[in-house]
Amino acid sequence: MTRKELQEEILSILTDDFEFENPGLDDNLRDDHGFDSIDAIELLAKIEKILGFTLDRKEKEQAMSIRTINDILNYIEALADSRKS
Repeated sequence: MTRKELQEEILSILTDDFEFENPGLDDNLRDDHGFDSIDAIELLAKIEKILGFTLDRKEKEQAMSIRTINDILNYIEALADSRKS
């Protein structure tokens, strides 16, 4: 999946499932859209489906630094790359 395809998928999830309106790639998820820890857990489950594998504890902990949609995209790409190695 290309970054553009991944971006479209994440934006679709955020607008459809989390009711974001016009999300920007550098918006702060918490401050600009009211994203909370429960939302983060739900999003991680959706990311696992996109990737096709279950995240381990360390990978989930790494998600705690995510603040923007660009962070989400970078996180998913890094996870996918680490699993290829």
